[in-house]
Amino acid sequence: MRTRPLKVALLGCGVVGSEVARIMTTHADDLTARIGAPVELAGVAVRRPSKVRAGIDPALVTTDATALVKRGDIDVVVEVIGGIEPARTLITTAFEHGASVVSANKALLAQDGAALHAAAVEHGKDLYYEAAVAGAIPLIRPLRESLAGDKINRVMGIVNGTTNFILDKMDSTGAGYQEALDEATALGYAEADPTADVEAFDAAAKAAILAGIAFHTRVRLDDVYREGMTEVTAADFASAKGMGCTIKLLAICERAADGGSVTARVHPAMIPLTHPLASVRGAYNAVFVESEAAGQLMFYGPGAGGAPTASAVLGDLVAVCRNRLGGATGPGDSAYAQLPVSPMGEVVTRYHISLDVADKPGVLAQVATVFAEHGVSIDTVRQSGKDGEASLVVVTHRASDASLAGTVEALRGLDTVRGVSSIMRVEGE
Repeated sequence: MRTRPLKVALLGCGVVGSEVARIMTTHADDLTARIGAPVELAGVAVRRPSKVRAGIDPALVTTDATALVKRGDIDVVVEVIGGIEPARTLITTAFEHGASVVSANKALLAQDGAALHAAAVEHGKDLYYEAAVAGAIPLIRPLRESLAGDKINRVMGIVNGTTNFILDKMDSTGAGYQEALDEATALGYAEADPTADVEAFDAAAKAAILAGIAFHTRVRLDDVYREGMTEVTAADFASAKGMGCTIKLLAICERAADGGSVTARVHPAMIPLTHPLASVRGAYNAVFVESEAAGQLMFYGPGAGGAPTASAVLGDLVAVCRNRLGGATGPGDSAYAQLPVSPMGEVVTRYHISLDVADKPGVLAQVATVFAEHGVSIDTVRQSGKDGEASLVVVTHRASDASLAGTVEALRGLDTVRGVSSIMRVEGE
């Protein structure tokens, strides 16, 4: 066993970074045995050096992250500061000065993953990022390695714990969106500004990463259709229950039936209670993978938090250190397929549409005619009402997003349709 330690630079020492440092210290002997050499925390870059950090030698703390990654004796840089800059520059600088990188930075990888992978290859270094998607759940490595010989057709999952907690509360208690969000904030599941979570920016970045790996195609954040969950109501959950469904914010990456293109999208969707993802509760994550040879696989576990995310970071650290000792690098960017990413208008799925209509004869016939004229087949219709007003709930067979949009625009032009109260996709058939 090598006695000279592998030196690790830690960029960021917040919730995740502090857990990484703690595990490196408390599990030092185990890590040494698993890697084949000791690992040493050689420096910690932070913004506020005066803050007390339990278990970390103050002599290791610095505010000069650039100088830390340029030292030349650093073997691995662990980046957990997040954001685009200075993380991007620090990672590329680390490669240039001989270090491999472990990152949890989903936003950066979704935006500039191709450039980062290219920089890693140029300098013969590793770029690992298991912690960027779904916290502690081993997902990226199974997609990139275990299923490398298979053909993945679909990846669908719950990849944001905050939104799942909110939707689960709305489903189980009948709470409204704001009430459920307030509880999530009080319990620490939601940030003071929850926009990245509830407007699905976080999930969209993860979808871009998953789609790229699954389909060997470069998928950027801008390629992902994104729809937040702030408009989901208690009435939507009541409608879902009437169909034997619940509502989840889903990241869906799929290969077209002809194999010639892919799509990546994030949005709320009704999902049957019989589907495995319907039973994912609280702040947990789960991802459902469908491939040709392996069939259906599901990955489930805590998707956020300091310790779970640090677990994924340490798993990558062990792998990268082993590669370092062996003089090799692990699997990198695989984008040989270069499949086009289809726009959302071409996505085909089922839809649940709630209409407020006049309660008088002929309304249903008018509505059905509009659907038929736009080539959208109706699966079921449910109507209720009194005193001249009614509610009409239509569930379609599979239709494209573009054809459904045209249908809804035409429905709004009918004098018997007072309004469209909700439109939601139905997934997981």
